[in-house]
Amino acid sequence: MTARETPEPGTPAGARRPGFATALFLGRPETDPLTGPAGDPRRPQPAEERFLARLRDFCEKEVDSAAIERADRIPDEVVEGLKDLGALAIRLPRRYGGLGLSTHCYLRALMLTSTTHPALSELLAAHQAIGLIQPLLLFGTDEQKRAFLPRCVREISAFALTEADIGNDPFRMHTTAVYDPASDSYVLDGVKTWTTNGVVADLLVVMAVVPAGESGDGGMTAFVVEADAPGVTVERRNSFLGLRGLENGCVRLHRVVVPAGHRIGAEGEGLAIALAAQDTGRLSLPAVSAAAAKWSVRIARQWSAARVQFGRPLARHDAVAGKVSFITATAFALEALVEVIARRAAAGDTDTRLDAELAKLFASEQAWVIADELVQLRGGRGYETAESAVARGERGVPVEQLLRDVRVGRIFDGSSEALRAFLAHDLIEAHRAAARGRDTGPWQGTADAGKSPGAEETVGTADSVAAGEAVDPAAVDPAAVGKVPRPAAAGEAAGTGIPAGPDASAGRHDAGLDDHLEFVARTSRRIAGELAAVAADSGPEGEGLDGRQRFLGRIVDVGAELYAMSASCVYARALGGADGSPAELADAFCRQARLRVAESLARLGENTDAADRAVTGHVLDGRYTWLEEGVVDVSVDGPWIAAQRPGPATGPSLRRVIRPAGTPKTARPSSDETTRRTP
Repeated sequence: MTARETPEPGTPAGARRPGFATALFLGRPETDPLTGPAGDPRRPQPAEERFLARLRDFCEKEVDSAAIERADRIPDEVVEGLKDLGALAIRLPRRYGGLGLSTHCYLRALMLTSTTHPALSELLAAHQAIGLIQPLLLFGTDEQKRAFLPRCVREISAFALTEADIGNDPFRMHTTAVYDPASDSYVLDGVKTWTTNGVVADLLVVMAVVPAGESGDGGMTAFVVEADAPGVTVERRNSFLGLRGLENGCVRLHRVVVPAGHRIGAEGEGLAIALAAQDTGRLSLPAVSAAAAKWSVRIARQWSAARVQFGRPLARHDAVAGKVSFITATAFALEALVEVIARRAAAGDTDTRLDAELAKLFASEQAWVIADELVQLRGGRGYETAESAVARGERGVPVEQLLRDVRVGRIFDGSSEALRAFLAHDLIEAHRAAARGRDTGPWQGTADAGKSPGAEETVGTADSVAAGEAVDPAAVDPAAVGKVPRPAAAGEAAGTGIPAGPDASAGRHDAGLDDHLEFVARTSRRIAGELAAVAADSGPEGEGLDGRQRFLGRIVDVGAELYAMSASCVYARALGGADGSPAELADAFCRQARLRVAESLARLGENTDAADRAVTGHVLDGRYTWLEEGVVDVSVDGPWIAAQRPGPATGPSLRRVIRPAGTPKTARPSSDETTRRTP
């Protein structure tokens, strides 16, 4: 399953054209799939503009972000205010009571709320992307949609998937759902460890394994569960490095009876539903990352101009100028990724799953680097809390909070390492499928690429890169990479899908972007060849790939850089601008990205992967335990992974029910009260 913009299935997944990411890794990048409709891509539709204006006004006037950070909780009145705005149902079709706005508007809303306080955007995204709305829109029956979707306008939902022994491997799931034919219902038992929104949810999407039996083949299955149903207990509210105010909790299910009519999809379709929900969620993280980067540009600009050292503003020092340039150029690239993928998904005719995964990987990694650089740029003030700075009489700038908050992006919705592996697997399969349709590929990679340092390699020159031949990247001067032209098709600039001609670039601010897009095309063929070689050399079930994860990860990282370069160039051209500033930022980002690409390509052939595996083996064997001597381990004793045994709850439920202001306490529990569940 893939994430899609159309609220309800209309175009089968197989009927949609491959996304830009797929073509990029196959060596056939064309920027046409990234091109949106004419007009200013930043300008929303009138109804969306009005909603975003109301949301901004609410965030600026009604939300005390410092209070959320101190209390580690979003006040009830803020949650109710978001409900009143319709922020819990931005993309939900109007026939179900939602606003019926676009994914582009939804992502812009997340950018506003995340920069107000990230707990707000997590609340909204967990509800709308991986909560009940998306699974029901994609897989629910008409009856389920009519029954539950109108409730999602004001009731909060959560997606209960993760367990103590489940990371990126859902097949280790222990929660069970046993069918009872007498009552036509399922009985659920298990413990979900990290459920975002689980503490405040009214509705849960619970993933459980149905044993094979008379009801069918069983397998992982999704269910709609009422959060106040007997046997549902919120055992604890989890705390994290950042994201204070996040209502993430451990949810116990003990003999929870769920009608068969509340099963989403068929038995065994749970993994497809989970993946579809995650795909949508992965469109959210690039937006949040872009928002963090955009805020960082603002702080970097103001601070580095105000702070004077050695007679000059901070930014006028060369070492600092490099940081400001990186933050600004990368912020532009991240916004470009959000814009082009959101609009491509909105068209509903393109499979954007790999695009979303690649964007999530790149954006979350770059947001972390940006936050780290901003802390460094702010110096001691970057390490100091905003509250402490205010107490000293200075402006409270929550840079250390940014560092804590964005760090989880490299873990949420698939860790960076897992995403690289998943993407590499899918791309190798795409190359195998392509190979079945032709005898030879567009480019042949090094057969032994990535196996071990010191392997015999084919050495070429910059000209051979342009021709699509195998090359030792270490033998190519990084400064010369991308400078060799290749023949263009008639009427086009090479590899870009952009009309060319005698006057194609005359007088254009963005003329220099053609060279970057040509570099994308040329490097795309290079990594396509490497992937094709791996696909041909590995077994049908992926045999032989275990020792190549880092090698393949570097290829994925190169592709992510190429994708961001392409999006930046397309976005810059869509923005235009009489002063040429968008093209300047796109050019700056592409120049920086090309240096990173050159480094990653060089490490395909020359690396320490084999030596690192050997050292790690010795670490696990205890060979280096002497190195651990002379320190104190203050860890609290306990199992590395808690045994989450099914059974009845042993304490009260910590579920927090959001209560509208003025509601009598006898009607609903207050935010400070707990509710008991009867097992």
